Amino acid sequence: MRLRSLLFVPGDRADRFDKAARSGADALILDLEDSVSPERKAEARGAVAAFLSRPGRPLPLFVRVNPLGTEALAEDLAIAAARPDGLVLPKAEGAADVAALAERAGGLPILPIATETPRAVFALGSYAEAAPHLAGLTWGAEDLPAAIGATASRDEAGFLPPYQMLRALTLFAAHAAGVPAIETVHPDIADEGGLARVAAAARRDGFTGMMAIHPAQIAAIHAAFTPGEAEVAAAREIVAAFAAAPGAGALRLGGKMIDRPHLTAARRLLEAAESG
Repeated sequence: MRLRSLLFVPGDRADRFDKAARSGADALILDLEDSVSPERKAEARGAVAAFLSRPGRPLPLFVRVNPLGTEALAEDLAIAAARPDGLVLPKAEGAADVAALAERAGGLPILPIATETPRAVFALGSYAEAAPHLAGLTWGAEDLPAAIGATASRDEAGFLPPYQMLRALTLFAAHAAGVPAIETVHPDIADEGGLARVAAAARRDGFTGMMAIHPAQIAAIHAAFTPGEAEVAAAREIVAAFAAAPGAGALRLGGKMIDRPHLTAARRLLEAAESG
């Protein structure tokens, strides 16, 4: 399952489900949490269950349930019978939360949003313990500021220092667990240039995909996370150079020295290009 883009859709907006499925996103996140008011959660569960049960599922469908410890989660878990491709767990606080949800959900893969509470920050290093249950790892910069009394997580230049730290820790936690690292959303739908910069920086830094809140964001996200022709050609040159000198630890290629980490990166890029 390639997860360059995961598009959120409010669970109580069944009229948007088919359009979202045609957006080109790699996966949808049908939301039962923040985008659905308490009064409409029952309606949302019914709509999501019906969509999941339709034959010929065109793309992976995740469901964002309500947090552990809430009454709403118990009702959300009836969705597991319709076998979504995974559950998104908000306000996750480490590997124990992932294991608990996976057990209650019949072993469905879990995508935790790993930075939404102060306690969660100190559990980021634990996710490798729950690796078999994980579909990936992502983070958010919207809930935590409210929880700690901060007035913002971003300014005109991007994320503020505390949230830059959280982003980096989530990235390393995902790679330590051996699962996809998914960048958080870019909330300004009209800011096409900003989205392109954020997505490009995410891929540069080692994220493998990004969440989206509008179908119009999918093209820019895919452009950022799909290797270009020049990158693919350069990666093939590196692989060929080492294939021609299998005992070499380092080589000179195009006037530059390359070594085994370059080969690892080249192979990873080619795998991403082939899967795209």
